[in-house]
Amino acid sequence: MNDEVGKEHREGERDHAAQAFKSGRRGPDAGTQGEEELRAAGRSLAGSDKPLLEAEHLQLYFPVKKGIVVDRTIGHVHAVDDCSIALREGETLGVVGESGCGKSTFARCMVRLLEPTAGILRYRGRDITHLGRRKLELLRREAQLVFQDPVSSLNPRKRVGQIVGTPIRLHGGDKRNGVEDRVRELLGRVGLNPEHINRFPHEFSGGQRQRIGVARALAVDPKLIVLDEPVSALDVSIQAQVINLLDDLQDDFGLSYVFIAHDLSVVRHVSDRIAVMYLGKIVELSPARELYTKPIHPYTQALLGAIPIPDPEENRARERVVVGGEPPNPVDPPPGCRFHTRCPYATEVCKEVEPPLAEYPGGHLAACHHPQSLAQGDLEKVSRSPLSPLGSAGLLPNGKESPVPQIEANGGSGLRGRLKRITPA
Repeated sequence: MNDEVGKEHREGERDHAAQAFKSGRRGPDAGTQGEEELRAAGRSLAGSDKPLLEAEHLQLYFPVKKGIVVDRTIGHVHAVDDCSIALREGETLGVVGESGCGKSTFARCMVRLLEPTAGILRYRGRDITHLGRRKLELLRREAQLVFQDPVSSLNPRKRVGQIVGTPIRLHGGDKRNGVEDRVRELLGRVGLNPEHINRFPHEFSGGQRQRIGVARALAVDPKLIVLDEPVSALDVSIQAQVINLLDDLQDDFGLSYVFIAHDLSVVRHVSDRIAVMYLGKIVELSPARELYTKPIHPYTQALLGAIPIPDPEENRARERVVVGGEPPNPVDPPPGCRFHTRCPYATEVCKEVEPPLAEYPGGHLAACHHPQSLAQGDLEKVSRSPLSPLGSAGLLPNGKESPVPQIEANGGSGLRGRLKRITPA
C-alpha cells in the first residue's frame, strides 16, 4: 500500500515538474531570455505540424593544419557540406552511408555537440546555430544521444546508478531518494533488473550496456534522441531486442529519432524516412518503403545490393550495381557530382555540374543527373527541391532548367557568402 502511495506521489511530482517545465518555470533562478524564447516557441509549436528540428544548408569543415612552430591551415576536411533536412515530431529519420561519409558528424551538429561552420539550425522554430552554453541548457535536456560503443561511452569507475542519475541531478533532481527511484524505474523500463543499480558497466553484456545508455538518454525526458549506430556492435539477436525496445519507447514517450547506421537492412525496420549520405552530401532522401522499392541514385542501389539475401538462388540471380574504388579525399572532393568517380552511369555533365536535389512524385528526393528506377512519366513531374545545395545547378534530370534561388544579393555576406569564404582556395 505504501509503495502504491509513494509511486502516485512521485508521478504527481513528475507531472507537476513537467507542467512547470512546459510553462517556463524553473524556480527562483529561471533561465535567460534565450531560454524563455525557446520555451515560447515550444508552446506555440505544440500540436502543430511544423518541424521539431531543421537544418538549413548546414556545413562543417575541419581545418587541416601544418607546421611545427606556427600552425597554418593548408586545407579543410569537408565533413558536412551544405546539407538540409527537417525532422518532425514523432518521426524516425534514418541516416545511412559508408564509413566516413559524415553521417555521425551531421547528427552531432544537429544537436549542437559540434558547432557548424555555416548554415542555420533551428529547434522548435528558433535559431540555435551559435547559441552559447547557457542558452543551450534547454536543448541539452530535450535532445540526447546514444553512442555507438556501449563500452567506451560508460564511465568504468561509476556505478549504473551514478551514470543514469547524473543527468537527473544536473537538470534539477536534487532529492537523493527521488533520483534513485527514478533510476530504478528507468532500468526496469529498458528491460534491466532495478536491483543492478549498484553494479559497474563491466559486469554487463554488450546489449545490457547499450540499454544503460538508452536509460541515461531517457533520464531527462527528451523529445529527440540521436542514435549513433546503436546496434552495430551487438549480435544479431541482441540487435532485434534493442530495436524493439526503441520502438516501444517511441510509442510510449512520443520520441523523435535520428537513427544512424551503415546497414540498410536494419534501418528499414525503424525509419519513416531515410537520408543517404556520400562524402558529406545528402544524395537521396525518401520515405523508407519507397527507397527500398525504387532507389533512384546509383549509390543507393549499390548499398541495397550489398544487403545479403538468405535465399542463395535469389541472391545469385539479382542484378547489382557494382561500385569500385574508394571514396575521394574529403579534403579535396571532386567537382560536379561527388559520386561520379565511382558511378557506372557517369557522363561529362556529372564531372562538371553538381546536380540539385530533384523532387519526384511521392516526396522522393535524389541528386543525380541519370536517375534510375523511375516509373513512366516521373521525369515530367520532377522539380527542384528547396533542400538542394546552394552550389548546385538548375539543370534537372529531364533537361529543363529550374531557377536557382538567390540567398544573398551582394554575395559577400549572409549564408552564401559564408559558404564561399570558408572554402579553401
